Amino acid sequence: MAPRTFARRFQQETGTTPYRWLLRQRVLLAQELLEGTDETVDSVAGRAGFGNAATLRHHFLRVLSTTPHAYRRTLRGADPAGLRQGACPRPSRLSRRAAAGAGGQSFGTVG
Repeated sequence: MAPRTFARRFQQETGTTPYRWLLRQRVLLAQELLEGTDETVDSVAGRAGFGNAATLRHHFLRVLSTTPHAYRRTLRGADPAGLRQGACPRPSRLSRRAAAGAGGQSFGTVG
């Protein structure tokens, strides 16, 4: 299949471009790693495919309107007054998958 045909059919099935879908999946993985590990943000960035903390921070802010550090701090209860302004509440796994579109993994059938 030609790359343009793939991109067009991917968008028809998922409602987003392959690039945006991939970025969202990387942010979801980073969220999981920030929630479940004590790894540094640099390490999380590398494991999630962003390469470095600055790139992770950029995409995290665009998708979730918060930084990786603020996200982790909020999850660990370091913000007793509730969420800082601009911080994102911890979404359930189901809502994160729904936000990723089509269960986060489904591509449907591409003829």
